[in-house]
Amino acid sequence: MTRWDAVVLAGGRASRLHGVDKPALRLGGRSLLDHALDAVAAAERVVVVGPQRTVTRPVSWTREEPVGSGPLAALGAGLSRLSTSEGLVAVLAADQPGVTAATVARLRAALSEVDEADGALLVDAGRRQWLTGVWRIGALRAAMPEHLAGAALRALFGGLTVVEVPADVREGRDVDTPEDLAAWRAGYPDSGSSV
Repeated sequence: MTRWDAVVLAGGRASRLHGVDKPALRLGGRSLLDHALDAVAAAERVVVVGPQRTVTRPVSWTREEPVGSGPLAALGAGLSRLSTSEGLVAVLAADQPGVTAATVARLRAALSEVDEADGALLVDAGRRQWLTGVWRIGALRAAMPEHLAGAALRALFGGLTVVEVPADVREGRDVDTPEDLAAWRAGYPDSGSSV
């Protein structure tokens, strides 16, 4: 079995959620970040990019430089904490509670079936979910642009060969707005309304 690590992006401004600490929002009695960490529980090493918070499992923490310089800079910071250039890395955002360990297993399996692919990523209603994928870490490192701050994710991922994995309804739903959060909470007991 190929070694794999994980980078979970847990920063951002959450402007559509009025600037709340989005990864700390509770769903089913657990934070959104803990839901993301559950999805990568089988990884050898997990790096979380964002401010340190209380979580339910051991992780390494880092921040992008400068803080707030975007998801590509955050991904670069996460990759820099992984010492290996071999194997796979799962890349997840901390605002997709429908992404589970089974999702990550499907992505890993899809990538293992196509030797020439650089990664496998979730596709929801025809849209590639750049922050829900499993990648060959060497390919990601080689494709990183020189300047990461403020760069679009397509600057990295657009040139890579990917296997598309269709998302189910829950996997493709993230938490970006108060309405998104309310819809998720309606399906979870004990979600409450606190951060």
